[in-house]
Amino acid sequence: MDRVSAFDEPLKKLLGGATAKVMAEHLDLHTVGDLLHHYPRRYEERGQLTALADLPLDEHVTVVAQVADARIMVFNNGRGKRLEVTLTDGSGRLQLVFFGHGVHKPHKELLPGRRAMFAGKVSVFNRKMQLAHPTYQLLDTADADEATEAVDAFAGRLLPIYPACKQLDSWRIAKAVDTVLPSARDAVDPLPLPLREGRGFAPLPEALLKIHRPQTKADIADARDRLKWDEAFVLQVALARRRYADTQLPAVARRPRHGGLLDAFDAKLPFTLTEGQEKVSKEIFDDLATEHPMHRLLQGEVGSGKTMVALRAMLAVVDAGGQAAMLAPTEVLAQQHHRSITEMMGELAENWGLWREAPPQEGRRSGDGRALGGSDLGTKVVLLTGSMGMAARRQALLDLVTGEAGIVIGTHALIEDKVQFHDLGLVVVDEQHRFGVEQRDALRSKGKQPPHLLVMTATPIPRTVAMTVFGDLETSVLDQLPAGRSPIASHVVPAKDKPHFLSRAWERVREEVENGHQAYVVCPRIGDDADDEAEKKNRKKAAEKAAEEDGEKRPPLAVLEIAEQLAKGALAGLRIEVLHGRMNPDDKDDVMRRFAAGHVDVLVATTVIEVGVNVPNATAMVIMDADRFGVSQLHQLRGRVGRGSAAGLCLLVSEAHEASPARARLSAVAATLDGFELSRIDLEQRREGDVLGQAQSGVRTSLRMLSVIDDEEVIAAAREEAATIVAADPDLAHLPELRTALAALLDKEREEYLDKG
Repeated sequence: MDRVSAFDEPLKKLLGGATAKVMAEHLDLHTVGDLLHHYPRRYEERGQLTALADLPLDEHVTVVAQVADARIMVFNNGRGKRLEVTLTDGSGRLQLVFFGHGVHKPHKELLPGRRAMFAGKVSVFNRKMQLAHPTYQLLDTADADEATEAVDAFAGRLLPIYPACKQLDSWRIAKAVDTVLPSARDAVDPLPLPLREGRGFAPLPEALLKIHRPQTKADIADARDRLKWDEAFVLQVALARRRYADTQLPAVARRPRHGGLLDAFDAKLPFTLTEGQEKVSKEIFDDLATEHPMHRLLQGEVGSGKTMVALRAMLAVVDAGGQAAMLAPTEVLAQQHHRSITEMMGELAENWGLWREAPPQEGRRSGDGRALGGSDLGTKVVLLTGSMGMAARRQALLDLVTGEAGIVIGTHALIEDKVQFHDLGLVVVDEQHRFGVEQRDALRSKGKQPPHLLVMTATPIPRTVAMTVFGDLETSVLDQLPAGRSPIASHVVPAKDKPHFLSRAWERVREEVENGHQAYVVCPRIGDDADDEAEKKNRKKAAEKAAEEDGEKRPPLAVLEIAEQLAKGALAGLRIEVLHGRMNPDDKDDVMRRFAAGHVDVLVATTVIEVGVNVPNATAMVIMDADRFGVSQLHQLRGRVGRGSAAGLCLLVSEAHEASPARARLSAVAATLDGFELSRIDLEQRREGDVLGQAQSGVRTSLRMLSVIDDEEVIAAAREEAATIVAADPDLAHLPELRTALAALLDKEREEYLDKG
């Protein structure tokens, strides 16, 4: 058997159908390699009891503990029996409970003084932590065959505790690992020998043996160091190869002409660009001037002026005779960008009305980057969305293919086959995480040569994540707010504990309106009859999560219900409108226009206002059921206020208990406006797979040991090594083991995700 096939062997062959089925369905483990990369979460030392006081609520845990007492409780006139067992570790206690016929075996075995491993899901009953019907394995008796095997297997040393599930306990996973562990000697080592020796790493087979069956704590540390490096290095090689491939692609250099549109636009600006905007613009202009495609990520705080930077880049491309396309994730955002960009450009932006009224002038060439019928310096800025009328859509498509439109802003409608450009030079993708790889690549393929690419995100990304998820992009950061932006005060409103605080929140909204300002009220759901099954399931999950954290099962608050309540009650007399994703696009646009014009006092909306919506007169935001939103999402929503000269106010309304994790998240948001700090908090609360876009890519993350949050030094060093190796040998012709590891750890679908750019 060759080295690769040993790791590709299906678990069913070695472990049997039943165990393999559970591993596949509940742990996503299918092959020998999968199981060997399913590393222990932690280790127990023989003779050392687990700290029961630190058990996480609602997680499947494995504990090694001692029975303090056990007693049978009889209820229902003697027809029902319950066994209650108390475990101790000297510092805390944990209760086990068994019901019905399940009490007999544990009643005989779990006697005071006995030690065992217990596995189950931690819950709370009568304010006490408990495991209901846990599985267990005795550790201090020679009478039970399984216990003897356990003692023999672990030889009184470190016990590996594996990530487990209800259907398969840690010690059963350990037995399965024992079965496949001999295959570890067939592991393909991805690290080139000079790198491995230079950094003092053990060979991969040795690292796998040490991580699963360590003799000492030093073994664990050595193995972790080595395995983290494997994961970081393989990822960075994939990204380095992508960066190298990009440098080999041809692109048209787009250099802005002196005295062109960009100069005219800059001369009209009523304010001075921030240092950050100047610096980032220069980085982008330098990239645009090269003959291979720019691949740049522009990340910046909410309101830091990313759209201004993107517009200047688009004008530079139009100056150079090309076209620029901005891809927005929603129609509302596309319309907002179209309005704001048209307004920013003023007379430099040709609108559709002027186009229809003023026919082409003689001598003006199609596609020269200037507007027909307008001033010498100008270009048509068109909008293209799925909901546009046929006539407007036909005109927009004509403007694109002839080159009359220098700038187009649109949704996924831009990606359709019938959309053709005269000369697409730049693609700007707003809020990258909302687009799949295929969508972005489809737009990029519309250029005669690969267009330059600028990805924008208002979600601050820690450097470690930028080096992994966005590792094939050069990164620019806007961390200054433009002059005139006001601070935002944020407060948690504990609606359940202190209902008068909520009353005061509505009073504050009234006060803002009386002072001539406007407000948003944000709710987690719409609340109409058209809620689809997926939304109902999401609501059920959210309700269950809330119930586990806070003992509350009501559905999330809805836009339509809250708007009606406010109109009849706390905000009676104010001009209240609703906005949500299932409204007719024309109606949505009408509501946003009237809100922006000041004809609406309070906009009750879903998260359709999360990004891009810019109404400087809106100064207050009340987020209902704020604990149902993520940290970064709350930060994005909050960024809709404080966009003018008046101070902003964000009130986070929650019924979550004061001591709950949900309230801790809200307190963190209220305590800082630093998006990078909040993004770190957000990532620490999420699974590593989510961080790497697992849900978006549709495949499992290949990271099991590396933490993109904590292992910055490893990632940075691996990135350097990978860049050096790929520069010297782009095809990895002299590194067959690395090529094999790349294919094994990053399947085609995963690598496509890393091409996201």
